[in-house]
Amino acid sequence: MGWTEVPVDTEPAAGAVLLIGIPGSGKSTVASALAARFAASAHIEVDALQELIVSGGRWPSPDGDEEADRQIFLRARNACLLAGSFVAAGFLPVIDDVVVRRAHLDFYRAALTGVPLHCVVLAPGAAKAMERNLSRDKTLTTDWSPLDDAMRTELADEKIWIDSAELTVDETVDAVLSATGLTPLRA
Repeated sequence: MGWTEVPVDTEPAAGAVLLIGIPGSGKSTVASALAARFAASAHIEVDALQELIVSGGRWPSPDGDEEADRQIFLRARNACLLAGSFVAAGFLPVIDDVVVRRAHLDFYRAALTGVPLHCVVLAPGAAKAMERNLSRDKTLTTDWSPLDDAMRTELADEKIWIDSAELTVDETVDAVLSATGLTPLRA
């Protein structure tokens, strides 16, 4: 049996979704559930890209760490490269990342060009995010709730904000679909 090379790229996907918010806002859970609604999709979890770094990796710190900040942009760039590849192959990419600063969001928009980017801010509030952080398996050693104020100040002009504090995952996905106008198609 011979191996035949086949084209990777097809009809491009309708765009890409970037779910942003503070830790505990539900980004990864909602991103996975949103991607599952589409016949061809990919969930790009930016924390997983950080975990690809075997040596020299630095996680963000509230104390300010220039190398960790550089790696925030490195993983965003890699998320955009993956997203562009998935779009070209007909898969809707759903990226989730902690984005609370204008420069970080502008970086995503500049790096992912030629693709409609649907940015959705998940904003359940600092108290609800902290409650979720305390109840999940992934243990955070830092209180990231002050990022909520930074996000609300720097990204206040973003069009799509969803207060998911009292919504189920499915209700949040429905709200994302309604706000973005994306239509899931199951094969």
